[in-house]
Amino acid sequence: MTRTSIRIFLAAPLVSLACISSLALAQTPAGPVAPVLLAASNASAETAPAYSSSLPEAPDPAQATASAQTEQPEHLDPQTKRILGIIPNFRAVSANQHLPPQSVKEKFITASQDSFDYSSVVLPAALAGFDMARNATPEFRQGGVGYSRYLWHSFVDQTSENYFVEFIVPAVAHEDTRYYTLGSGGFLKRSGYAIKHVVVTRDDAGKDVFNAGEVFGSGISAGISNLYYPSGERTVGNTLDQWGLDVGIDAFTFAFKEFWPDINHKLFHGSKPMAN
Repeated sequence: MTRTSIRIFLAAPLVSLACISSLALAQTPAGPVAPVLLAASNASAETAPAYSSSLPEAPDPAQATASAQTEQPEHLDPQTKRILGIIPNFRAVSANQHLPPQSVKEKFITASQDSFDYSSVVLPAALAGFDMARNATPEFRQGGVGYSRYLWHSFVDQTSENYFVEFIVPAVAHEDTRYYTLGSGGFLKRSGYAIKHVVVTRDDAGKDVFNAGEVFGSGISAGISNLYYPSGERTVGNTLDQWGLDVGIDAFTFAFKEFWPDINHKLFHGSKPMAN
């Protein structure tokens, strides 16, 4: 409501009283009462604007909107659902973004997305080629058949780890499986923050806790892999190697997620990230 509207609204009863008084004067014989009513009506009409003018002026809606937009901080460069349009990035949270607690259903969904999204085959395919090149599992042999064996084993390794790290253990331990980007500070500070995430995460209440999902979940997944690898590969050393590989890949992934908004800005001209 504008200032003029407020004045009209507040003065309306007084103006109405003046009109009624004037009408009474026109229908009443002249006498001592008439001058009093006339004076009262004139006083009411004159004092109404003075009374309303003392009220504070209502803010203009357009100016209020512009002011609100000015006061709000510039939004940080957001995380994307995929890195380079391929690598899954469903658990990354943009810097300074506050989200409600992660439900068990959401943990299951993110684990499923990371496991069965069309882009989820990229990492197993790369690992399969690397393992075949170094003949990591001689029983698989070489060639197309050998590569297919490496590929499906790598894919099962990844899927098993995703569900234990992102869903099963976190659901039991009440952990938040999302990665909250730091988004500011030097390279070493942000790198340390990202790598530390393999052992420190948030619980469902938002407090920092030991990352049981990452440490224990990847260990359980590495142990289960003995069920579908050749018997000659079911050794403690290979299990520990797989465990360390899973944790190492996740640490590298967290660091990549941390710097992805900056890389996206530099390479693809995204909105400039803002420091805290």
